[in-house]
Amino acid sequence: MRIQLHQLEAHLRRGLTQVYLVCGDEPLQLGDAAKAVREEAVKQGFAERELLEQDAGFDWGRLSATMQTLSLFSSRRLIELRVTTPRLGREGAQAVSAYCERPPGDDLLLMVAAKLEHKELKARWVQAVERAGTLLQVRQLEGDRLVGWIEQRLRASGLEPEAGVSALLAERVEGNLLAAAQEVQKLRLLYPAGPLDQTRLASAIADSARFDVFDLAEAVLGGDRPRAQRVLNGLAAEGTAPALVLWVLLRELRMLAEVSYAATSGSVAVVLDAHKVWPSRRPLVKAALKRLPLNMLHALIGRCGAADRKIKGLATGDAWHTLGTITDAIAAPRDGAAMPEEVFATDLVC
Repeated sequence: MRIQLHQLEAHLRRGLTQVYLVCGDEPLQLGDAAKAVREEAVKQGFAERELLEQDAGFDWGRLSATMQTLSLFSSRRLIELRVTTPRLGREGAQAVSAYCERPPGDDLLLMVAAKLEHKELKARWVQAVERAGTLLQVRQLEGDRLVGWIEQRLRASGLEPEAGVSALLAERVEGNLLAAAQEVQKLRLLYPAGPLDQTRLASAIADSARFDVFDLAEAVLGGDRPRAQRVLNGLAAEGTAPALVLWVLLRELRMLAEVSYAATSGSVAVVLDAHKVWPSRRPLVKAALKRLPLNMLHALIGRCGAADRKIKGLATGDAWHTLGTITDAIAAPRDGAAMPEEVFATDLVC
């Protein structure tokens, strides 16, 4: 069977299956799910735990040998197999499938896989796991799901968040569940159980969204204007050198300009490879090029020169303001608000 994380508690109350596969790339939820299965196994009398660490050179015969080895201290045993590779391979798939066909009656197999490829979830060995036991895949939380998760976490700690509190905390942690969990723990230490309003929250928590210049690059390419400005403000507040911010913006602009020009000759792939643009980022590049014609890109590159002069003290004015103008112009939708005239200014006379 397949279940979701919010169904796990009720599922465990109904009883354990003999095989579990817990997978996904969100570490906090992955750890919580595996911990919940372990704790319930202990309650059900699986007093002995055997840990197997699978890597590229793992001997899958160890899983078969474990099936045939009697527990020394308990009649019930938890076998935890930590999968560290994206795919099991032929030998691993056969070993897991064989285990699932005839799982030992007194053992429970818990597989924890943080890096499993999405297409691997369609493999036959995964289907064997589903027939014999339970598959739980954790996913990154966004939007209302993230707010709901934080709300549940706050209430479980004894706090009663007023309207807007969970949403504000979700904004502060930028989707980082570990940071959110740490903030909830901090709030519980600072305040007794009971109501929690936005004023208390704002005074108690630090901004847990820690940014770097590459977060800014992703935001501007993706056309996310609010996040781009938030990241830029975060970088300024943390004392990031403006020259470093300028470097990453100029790098993206030059790459976009070259790709835009290459599109006229059909050599886009060559330029993307030259700039080491990974396949996962290419949709962002294409989206940015739909917003930004070549003349706009050239104007913004010139604007970077103005920012550079301000950073070096060769021109008057606030360099961060100029960086903000460049950031907003890259991220702005083409059909959105008109670009301010200062984007096209050269700042040759200051």
